[in-house]
Formats: sequence, structure tokens, C-alpha cells
Amino acid sequence: MANRRATRIIALADALSTRRVLHLKDAAALLGVSEMTVRRDVADNPELFGYLGGHIVPAADFEGDAPYELARAADSHAAAKREACVHAARHIRPDETIFIDCGTTLEYLVDLIPENYSTTAVCYSLNVAERLTRKPNVRIVMLGGVYHPSSASFSGNSGLETLNHLGINVAFLSAAGVDPGRGATCVHFHEVPVKQRVIALARENYLVVDKSKIGRLKPAFFAPMGVFRSVITEDGETMLSAA
Repeated sequence: MANRRATRIIALADALSTRRVLHLKDAAALLGVSEMTVRRDVADNPELFGYLGGHIVPAADFEGDAPYELARAADSHAAAKREACVHAARHIRPDETIFIDCGTTLEYLVDLIPENYSTTAVCYSLNVAERLTRKPNVRIVMLGGVYHPSSASFSGNSGLETLNHLGINVAFLSAAGVDPGRGATCVHFHEVPVKQRVIALARENYLVVDKSKIGRLKPAFFAPMGVFRSVITEDGETMLSAA
């Protein structure tokens, strides 16, 4: 048993040394084991692997001294995030274009897009895009650029240029910190240009967070509170400006 596990770890590390990113399903097929077994191997070897939105990456690709791991964040306040998205989903209308921000909160919003809605969804993170692919009536616009494993998202001029050619009706933004005076902040600076460009272009902007983010201040500022039509938490909406 120990030898088989050691062999799997070596094989997975070798695969990541060339691919850099490996989907959980592909890793399980490569190793000839269940996805649960791969998840267990990854969790037991944090010095080698990280798990981000259904994808395995080398631990060395994490950014910063205290990396923001999507797998860990997904388990934090999950029920509150889901409930916040239930409230946010009321702003999804048929035949419109929506933007869905990166992170783990807005994953749940994807599941709430009505199946009979013909929707165009713009995103820039793998975990959100993967969920969108399960929606048969959703047309996906994926913003490209440089990949950042820490948030499973992309950044760069190519994505910003794509945004300039889109008409976005409703943007759903996420934040790691929401301070009434200092505004909305996030952990990673590479997310800021995308968030700011979307806010400038969208007709309606909503900030969707669980209440644990209220009162927090993170290093990367991206917007004052006044740019959002409302803040949406598990308790519902707090209106910030006239509709």
C-alpha cells in the first residue's frame, strides 16, 4: 500500500512538472485510482501539491507567504456564500450578459442560473468556468492572459481588451474585505485591473460576500463602496445607491 502510494505521488509530481496544471479527473485517470484517492494524496502532501477549483498545481506555484487556497476557502462559510448567491441570483435576467468574478463565493451563483435562460457569462477563473460548462444554455466568454494558481484566475492585457468589446448588463463582484470607509479590497493585486475594468463597463454592479468579509481590509484596493448598487450577503441586500 505504502509503495503504491509513493509511486502515485512521484507520478503526479512528474506530470505536474510538465503540465503545471492537472484537472482532478485527469489525474485520477492517469494514476488509475478514484478522484477521492487523488484528493487524499494531495491533501497529505501540501509541500508538493495544491488544489484549486478542481485542479491540482505544484505547491511552488502558490503566491506569497500565506497563499490564498481555493480549496481551503471553499470550505469556509460555504452555507453563507451559497445563501448570498441565492439573493444575488435575483438579478440574473434572460438574454443578458453577466460577469462572474473569481474566488469561491460566486461558484454557487453559477448553479443558480435558470436552465431556460439564454445567458452570456464572462469570467476569468477556472473554477467558475468549469461550473459554467455544465450549463447548456450559457455562452461562456473566458478572459485569458497569465495564469495565477493562487486564485485559479487569469490576468493581462488580452483579457482587458476582450472586456472592451463586451456589453455587460450585470456584474457580480467578490471581495476578501469590505470596509465602509476604505471600500472593497482583495488579496491579489493581479485581480484589480479586471475588477476595475468590469465595474467601469457594467450597467449594474453588485458586491456579493458573506458577512465574515465585512469590516476586513485586504492589501489590494479595487473600488469604493459607492460604485456598487448594493452589497449582497447571506442576510440579503444593503442598498448603497438609488436604483
